[in-house]
Amino acid sequence: MSLELSTQRMQAHIADGIGWMTFNNPARHNALSLEMWQGIGDILKYFAGNDEVRVIIMRGAGGKAFVSGADISEFDEKRANSEQRASYGQIAGRAAHWLGKIEKPLIALIEGYCIGGGLATALSADVRFATPDSRFGIPAAKLGLGYEYEGLAKLARLVGPSNARDIMFSARFMPAIEAKEMGIVNFIHNRENIEKICMEYALNIASNAPLTVKAAKAAVNAWERDSRLEEVTEVRAMVDACFNSEDYKEGRKAFAAKRKPVFSNK
Repeated sequence: MSLELSTQRMQAHIADGIGWMTFNNPARHNALSLEMWQGIGDILKYFAGNDEVRVIIMRGAGGKAFVSGADISEFDEKRANSEQRASYGQIAGRAAHWLGKIEKPLIALIEGYCIGGGLATALSADVRFATPDSRFGIPAAKLGLGYEYEGLAKLARLVGPSNARDIMFSARFMPAIEAKEMGIVNFIHNRENIEKICMEYALNIASNAPLTVKAAKAAVNAWERDSRLEEVTEVRAMVDACFNSEDYKEGRKAFAAKRKPVFSNK
């Protein structure tokens, strides 16, 4: 099932419990335009409300880049001053909100360049797959633009303050193996089999108990955000919901019968 969107530069479809979101601007190495930011928000909002979707995979079209950053060609027209920045930020902020809010597991399948806003987008994923030839970096210091606090805080939590400073100060690009050593990437696979392996991984998640996965993601997110009381309270409620669920009963029955459980998200 494919989604109809207001832009051709974003594509989305659902298959076997996986929601696929594709950045489709290969002529510009999938640089994020304003209409693409709008599409990201629309897609993730739809996936969030569709019970058929258990896991989301995002990737770039064309094979040369996941996302190469923001579409700088738009900046003179749509991001030239603080007023335009605010308007641009509302649309991009809605997409960023959904990337951070989505309760379902989010996987990034990275081939080629993953730069600037592309890296920030990839960091919003729960798990990241990359090809050996992928390249990562944030060249903000070569453009003179400021980098938002939330994105840098996420980077620093993941790679540590020292590595975050190196990435930002040097504006250098790093290979996939170094990104994996830093914790930016979870898995590296060759282009020939990365899609198959990533799909198998996603299908494995999709077969697990959705309420348990949701509670686990919420718990890790709460820890990342300094264990704020209201979020921890929500996580505890989610854990209680797991123990009171039909899926917990199904899991116990399947274990006793030595069969694979069939979870219903109830």
